[in-house]
Amino acid sequence: MPSSTPASRGWTFLTNHAHVLLAIAREPTARLRDVAASVGITERAAQAIVADLEADGYLHRERVGRRNEYTINPAGRFRHPAEADHRVGELIALFTAAPRR
Repeated sequence: MPSSTPASRGWTFLTNHAHVLLAIAREPTARLRDVAASVGITERAAQAIVADLEADGYLHRERVGRRNEYTINPAGRFRHPAEADHRVGELIALFTAAPRR
């Protein structure tokens, strides 16, 4: 009998775009190689997602020395009409907050 857990069925609640945004929010100077590894995608996919997020104003990339430093725009609104009244800063706060004891 196959397992019915979400991971075994190949889907998750958050998209790769959300996972990349959260990984960058946790570590704004992370290399895309490391972001890709933490999300479980290729480095090329991570680059494409960062380009999407930057083009739509969700993050800003600045070169600092030999690395990029990312700044998240927490005021950016979710794209889907069902969540458009929420800001991505709410998602970031939810998933980057210190764990409760």
